[in-house]
Amino acid sequence: MRVDIELSPVDEVIILPLHYNAVLQGFIYRHLTARVARWVHDEGWVDGKRRLKLFTFSRLQGAFHRRGNTLCFAGSVRLTIASPVEDLLESLTVNLVRSGEVQLGTSRVTLVSVEIAMPSPYRRPVLVKALSPITVYSTFETPDGRKKTYYYAPQEPEFGRLVLENLRRKIRAWTGEDIPPDGATFRPVKVSNRNLVVARYKGTIVKGWTGIYELDAPEAYFRMALDAGLGAKNSQGFGCVEVWERRSHRE
Repeated sequence: MRVDIELSPVDEVIILPLHYNAVLQGFIYRHLTARVARWVHDEGWVDGKRRLKLFTFSRLQGAFHRRGNTLCFAGSVRLTIASPVEDLLESLTVNLVRSGEVQLGTSRVTLVSVEIAMPSPYRRPVLVKALSPITVYSTFETPDGRKKTYYYAPQEPEFGRLVLENLRRKIRAWTGEDIPPDGATFRPVKVSNRNLVVARYKGTIVKGWTGIYELDAPEAYFRMALDAGLGAKNSQGFGCVEVWERRSHRE
């Protein structure tokens, strides 16, 4: 399930830091009820030793210009939040509607609209567009004992393999079922070097990729990709995707 919210600045412009993922994440948690926020943040859904939060969100969609280390959004902005957890999205939207005027970073904004998106019909394969960068990585230990993170590019075989493994893990955590990938594939279709995004989240550098991809997978994988995102760090604002139609887009 996904919702699209539109926010408008009270004072003509929304000013955010250049790397604003943590601001959006805090905005979402702050407008959940205490019970839901505590459950999602502290407990989550468990798969082995991993605790998954099972929500994701897009980058802000709207006109902006850069001013030093800040981004200035003139006019309204749209934000997509997706999750299989209906309580999370219901809590968020109800609290935003009740609040009316809210804080986004250092800017005051008003809620213009909330739209609940209809579920996309399943098909195999399907093209998806990354609304926030998809990040896939492995962590290694160097000979001197230090940990090193390697971020994969979409053209590397590990990228697609790890995206599918991650979806399988999310499905297990959410449903309790281990659904085999059944020959699933995930590959880049329209991705170039300009789609590389280097973001900073609370002091940590994260590399991810936007662009257009093809997902060929069972329906459970398709639904989880749209509801909880692709790749890692979804609740930090990575891997939010939507179905992309060739006929209605010129990317």
